[in-house]
Amino acid sequence: MKKLFLLFLGIVLLQTCAFAKDDIDIKYNDGIYHITLSGEKIIKKVKVYATSGLRTNAEIHKASGAKLTVNGGYFDPQNEKTISYVTMDGQIYEDPMLNENLLANSFLRKNLNKILNRTEFRVVECDRKVFKYEMVPHNTPVDFACEVKYAVQGGPLILPQLRLEEELFLVKKDGEIVRESCSVLHKVARTILGLKNGELHILIITDEHPMDMYEVQKLCNDLGFERAMAMDGGSSTSMNYKDEYNVISTKGDGAGRQLKSFITVY
Repeated sequence: MKKLFLLFLGIVLLQTCAFAKDDIDIKYNDGIYHITLSGEKIIKKVKVYATSGLRTNAEIHKASGAKLTVNGGYFDPQNEKTISYVTMDGQIYEDPMLNENLLANSFLRKNLNKILNRTEFRVVECDRKVFKYEMVPHNTPVDFACEVKYAVQGGPLILPQLRLEEELFLVKKDGEIVRESCSVLHKVARTILGLKNGELHILIITDEHPMDMYEVQKLCNDLGFERAMAMDGGSSTSMNYKDEYNVISTKGDGAGRQLKSFITVY
């Protein structure tokens, strides 16, 4: 009888493991990958990584052993320095204030406060046990007894409102657009993050279905996201999942653009 019970228990455990739902779900439709990270445990597995130089998304994915890797924030390809804040293990690892090209440009220097306060994606730990996601301007303080464990800045914020001018992606004079950054008004590939019911959603909008930022906002609304933001996009748009997916912008040499920062999930 004891052997029979142990055999039955083993079958139940085997079935449970075989049909356990993966906490990373990926759907593809009409040129858009929709990745959903669900469950409380996976938040602790979401991290941010930045390199001293530039590397492709595929290189970081392979070297880190991550299950999922997507591109992160903005950088200067001329000097390989960051334009976005990056926090790793509770410490600021990449600081745009150390990028001399930002400070040397008179227009950017004049508007530095807008660049430095662009929206960032955060993994926050509270009371040393509770983890949560945030998408807020960089200068937003964390709640009491909470700490930003990982963060990568991107922008603009898309939901609940689109912050194009506030984050210096658009500049208007007398009602006319005089400056546009990151092709926010043009149809390009995009990497988008969204929050819904405590879940993290990642949209990889490929060259097969490029969108401008207003179209992205409508898509995020249609998907019911409570908050949404953009990461670097265009030719930087990249995603690797296990050994199953290797998604890059088709613009370029086919190897994928070399990047500065990444969001990894283990």
